Amino acid sequence: MNHACGIDFGTSNSTAAIYTDAGARLLALEDGKVTLPSAVFFNVEDDTLAFGRAALGEYLEGYEGRLMRAMKSLLGSNLIDAGTEVGGRTLAFRDLIGRFIGEVKARAQQQAGHNFDAVVLGRPVRFVDDNDAADAQAETTLAQIAGDLGFKHVSFQFEPIAAAHDYEERIEREELVLVVDIGGGTSDFSLIRLSPDRRGKDDRSADLLASCGVHIGGTDFDKRLSLACVMPELGLGAQLKRGAAFPSSVFFHLATWHTINFAYTRKMRQTLHALAPDVTDMTRFDRLFHVINQQSAHHLAMRVEDTKIALSDTESVAMALSEIDEALVRDVSRQTFADAIADEITRVGAAAMQTLNQAGVAVADVDTLFFTGGASAVPALRAAMAALFPAARAVEGDAYGSVGAGLAVVARQRYG
Repeated sequence: MNHACGIDFGTSNSTAAIYTDAGARLLALEDGKVTLPSAVFFNVEDDTLAFGRAALGEYLEGYEGRLMRAMKSLLGSNLIDAGTEVGGRTLAFRDLIGRFIGEVKARAQQQAGHNFDAVVLGRPVRFVDDNDAADAQAETTLAQIAGDLGFKHVSFQFEPIAAAHDYEERIEREELVLVVDIGGGTSDFSLIRLSPDRRGKDDRSADLLASCGVHIGGTDFDKRLSLACVMPELGLGAQLKRGAAFPSSVFFHLATWHTINFAYTRKMRQTLHALAPDVTDMTRFDRLFHVINQQSAHHLAMRVEDTKIALSDTESVAMALSEIDEALVRDVSRQTFADAIADEITRVGAAAMQTLNQAGVAVADVDTLFFTGGASAVPALRAAMAALFPAARAVEGDAYGSVGAGLAVVARQRYG
């Protein structure tokens, strides 16, 4: 009986997997689907927590409560020990993460038909950029949460390396592979030598040439698209009567998945009320208060996310913004999106090149770019990678399942 599992706690989606005689098996976590959106909704009316698609559904149906997404982004930050206020009480972010991962574990055990006492958790190459202490603390926090959930053995594997293990299960020849894992919160790269002969070995340290990552992912792309196309409709960029710019902090909160709830606080409302006499554009100011009072910013964030995804297949999207104004529609082009995330794409490309530099490997030596992660399909990202590695062939992994499946392979190697 397999007592170990792999869990990919993702910024946007999470998976769990085990290794069987037939290979890695992703477990169905919700409605027959192997992904569980990393979302928690506290329903004030029923005093209950809902998870995944059910959480998003209750929020969209208009139940009173609080929705949390992108909780993984809180790991390593000074917000992890803070919380969000719901119904007159504070829900600690650390506890919410624990409740969510505990739900993943419980559902995975139900699907597997037995309990798990060992887990390999995926982790980005960097939880936090340029702060080793905060990065280490993020892993420690996640390990403590897993231990509190009853896992006796907890270990970690870099997410792109886990994806490489999944890819290696089906290759037929040796390849030098750059794994390009663009998730919801981070972009991670691993340069690794893979082959059919190597995949059975426990010690792969000689095959892993380098890993690098940057704290940029799909939710950052959402934020930049929102700041470019949605937040100006609420007043971003407006001037106050005294000549100063309207404070931007509220718009950054509203455009960022894991800080949206901060825009709903009493303190933020008081700050905005104090600005009212100095406002020049009352139409957009009223729109801002409407979104805050209705707590509809998550609806807007979902529309932005849907637009981002659609722009991978079409050149232009008509984004309806009925939460702001029933008649408001913004036409968003693929080029507008590319312009909005240009700086982020440059930093992601630099992280890819840093991976090669660490290994002392030339661009021409890379055989394969293995793409995984939900944001890996963004056209601007793919164009940048193609320009950096013109001779490498692109291979598509399972955008949401490669990491989880690879973690199951690692769990088998470590725990039997």
